[in-house]
Amino acid sequence: MTRLLNQINPFSSRHETSDNRDEEEYKLPNMVSLVIMISMNLLLQVSFFIVVSSSNKYAEYLGGNATFSGIVIGIPTAFAGLSLIPLTKYDKGMYKMPLHVSCCFAILGHVVYALAFRANFLYLILIGRCLNGVAFSMFMYCKRYCTDPRFVGARRRTTLASWLVIGQGMGMSLGPFLGGVLYNIGFSNSIFNGYTSPGWIMAAIYAGFWVLVTKYFQDIPQPPTIMELQSASDSNTPPIVSLEVEGGDAKVSPNYSSAPTTRPVTPVNESFIAQLSLITRSQWGVIVCMCWFAMLCFFILGSWEANLPVFGAAAENFHWSPFAAGNFIALGGITSFPFLLFNLLAARRTQDRKLLAFGTILGLTGLVIFLSILRTGKINYGSLFACWWTVALGFNLATTVTLSLLSKQLPPEWNSRTSMAIQYSNYAGRVTGAIWGGSGVSVGMLNFVGLEIAMVGIGAVLFTTLWRDLKTKTG
Repeated sequence: MTRLLNQINPFSSRHETSDNRDEEEYKLPNMVSLVIMISMNLLLQVSFFIVVSSSNKYAEYLGGNATFSGIVIGIPTAFAGLSLIPLTKYDKGMYKMPLHVSCCFAILGHVVYALAFRANFLYLILIGRCLNGVAFSMFMYCKRYCTDPRFVGARRRTTLASWLVIGQGMGMSLGPFLGGVLYNIGFSNSIFNGYTSPGWIMAAIYAGFWVLVTKYFQDIPQPPTIMELQSASDSNTPPIVSLEVEGGDAKVSPNYSSAPTTRPVTPVNESFIAQLSLITRSQWGVIVCMCWFAMLCFFILGSWEANLPVFGAAAENFHWSPFAAGNFIALGGITSFPFLLFNLLAARRTQDRKLLAFGTILGLTGLVIFLSILRTGKINYGSLFACWWTVALGFNLATTVTLSLLSKQLPPEWNSRTSMAIQYSNYAGRVTGAIWGGSGVSVGMLNFVGLEIAMVGIGAVLFTTLWRDLKTKTG
């Protein structure tokens, strides 16, 4: 009888293991909390882009220039990167505290940005955007939430990342459009006018959203092992039995309340250097490749968004106002939106590396076409729009997979580190791209596009070299 049970148990165990593995790969977080995180990403995107269409005129009114306008657009990401250092130190792997910090600084930043007109002080708009930068640190937490192995399965991560990219596309469209529309309010009021209204309206929206976050967002529970150990320490209970996994075997060991350690020995608590030694050379190549593309995509998108209002105002056949520039940028985002929705469906069945290749090739096509029409001088609304549309769609699609691909390649305990690496790459691209875009007319538009094509070329070399190593699960 014992021999028969020994034969049956492994068979049953294999079935249970297979079912558990499928459940793990397709798991999702609490739906209300997920909607809040995706909505927060959308609000942050709108906050970032709503000043794009009018910041050049606002800066000029207060005594600045186009380059200063580029700095105003891009500087928040530098402060977002700096604020991540203390935030990640005290967040304890949770999400509610960063949400509160983000809402608070978003309100402060928008209010200060709006008050610059009344104070007639140029650097106040820069200070307001720097405060917004602290709020933009939440971009990293949105990405980390959608790839967190504690509650998101491997086959759900690219799909959730696609939702973030949809928010990115909506923000890129809605932000400049609202900024351009609000510019038409005029300037009869020194408090609420074409320059300041985006700040006041976004501050009010964040205040309402903060209430929803406080009431409905459910953070992840504290790890059970830590709770058990704390309970044992407080009540001086007998030893608690914990399960430690070594290799493929599990063994039972006691944890005593008098033990100096506060948590069981697991791979998560190994030293950072020891974990680094486990990463293979090919995985390091994938990390470098994804960080480069994370920086590259946001550099190009940020530079175009900052450059189009300046270029459109300077071009003889355009002479765009902030309203016209905002409409043009928004039109590119709106027309690419259906394709981003299609990407949401395609991500479930398409490998991440193929999505990255398609997006990069599409974006590069737009850059090459723009270079050719600059050389020939045949620039009109239609040709410029075709270039902007392919650039916006291509590089937005490419951003879908940078973090999700890494999260599938590396151990689960590396999710926080990979989220940080990708987000810092995004920030670097955002801030340098916005400054480069604001300076595009002064450095020459051929040089502006030429640098971007060269950067895509570097990415192509990395991509083709590591093609086999970039293969991961779909979904």
